[in-house]
Amino acid sequence: MDQKQQTPYELLGGESVLRNLVKRFYEIMDTLPETKSLRDMHPQDLQGSEDKLFMFMSGWLGGPNLFQEKFGHPRLRARHMPFKIGKPERDQWMICMVHAFDDLKIEDPLRSELLHSLLRLADHMRNQTES
Repeated sequence: MDQKQQTPYELLGGESVLRNLVKRFYEIMDTLPETKSLRDMHPQDLQGSEDKLFMFMSGWLGGPNLFQEKFGHPRLRARHMPFKIGKPERDQWMICMVHAFDDLKIEDPLRSELLHSLLRLADHMRNQTES
């Protein structure tokens, strides 16, 4: 019998774990003093941002392609161009993600693999050159 390889989405725990991860990510961003400038880029009500990150990450991790079904191709760089994103913003985003992974007790090797991929993705969003 051929065993299908699990996607990162499945390895993470599927929809419920991903929803909790994204919810925790935004709770952290909303409360950590060191991520204030990142928080200030977002609307007062974070629900829309939370929903979009959940939908994007679902497809990005190999689960249902919710973002693309609703909004079309993610075009992440283009969608983030209105915001000034440099190393500090990338690092603040990653601080929130690392804390969320830690709080949900996501273990290695999945933890390291996903955080490494997310760092590459966050770095790709940078649109400010550092002096």
